[in-house]
Amino acid sequence: MPLPEPPSSPTGPPAASPGSAPLPPPDRRIRQRLSDEGTTACYRHANRVAGRRCTRCGKPACADCLSQATVGSHCADCAKAARPDVKTRAKYWQASQPAFVAYTLIAINVAVFIVLGLLHDIGGMLAGSSTQGHVDFALFNNFSTGIIETNRGPVRIDEGGGWYRLVTSGFLHYGVIHLAFNMYFLYVLGNQMEPTLGRGKFLALYTASLLGGSAGVLLVDQGGLTAGASGAVFGLLGAFAVGIWQHGVNPFSTQIGSLLLINLGITFFIGGISIGGHIGGLVAGSICGFVMMAPGYKGYPTWSKWITPVTVAVAAVGLSILLVS
Repeated sequence: MPLPEPPSSPTGPPAASPGSAPLPPPDRRIRQRLSDEGTTACYRHANRVAGRRCTRCGKPACADCLSQATVGSHCADCAKAARPDVKTRAKYWQASQPAFVAYTLIAINVAVFIVLGLLHDIGGMLAGSSTQGHVDFALFNNFSTGIIETNRGPVRIDEGGGWYRLVTSGFLHYGVIHLAFNMYFLYVLGNQMEPTLGRGKFLALYTASLLGGSAGVLLVDQGGLTAGASGAVFGLLGAFAVGIWQHGVNPFSTQIGSLLLINLGITFFIGGISIGGHIGGLVAGSICGFVMMAPGYKGYPTWSKWITPVTVAVAAVGLSILLVS
């Protein structure tokens, strides 16, 4: 015999009408209120209940004011106090960059290109024409005084000095394509070499290669303004090729060797390219790479990996002075 249906309570939920969806069960949870005895308010929100306390300072806080920590939860004040200051965060960010020096050099080259374009002739800079910026900072074979041919016509430079051009010419470029190619190679080689060498040695290698390229311009090239980071990039290519050769790998069986051969072909068979700048940078970088990129079993002392690029850079500057004098 079936049991009778229990009578519905007058205080219970209303019955659902025939054919409609059943109503959800009533919420029987007891909500805590600040008026309840023993309830603590959040230290930042007086109208909110503090469910927990900060495991560091013990202040009561609501869920929105607590953040997960290694052990327990911290309030907003303790989380802010535990966060490193701006200087420390910048140091951590810098340490996490595998090629910080290479990225900085890229940024400087791009900034110089943009600033000189805005100051003189942005259209000429983009198109690869000689601008007043090139006249002021590029390198030519007798930069103390002389008349040089540009696409703006002959320009006389009589400044009684200009040794800064040995460096500044390495941060100028003729056109956006010239800039893009050099910066792409610097990006690739920087990510390969800087983590191995370290930031200081990578910068020393780059500087020695740049000065070697400038000496090559003064030795080989005749007339015209020379600019570009190609000498320094060729130096990085040479150092990398010598390094992998010392590790027992034929560089010409790798992409680095192929890239080097292609760029050498472009250097010699396409007009308007500085042969002296490319070869000078390549020679300087290769000499540095023989010591700086050598495997550990070669036994070169640590100081030699610093003194080699310094010696090459000084020799390049000395050769430049001799050639100009």
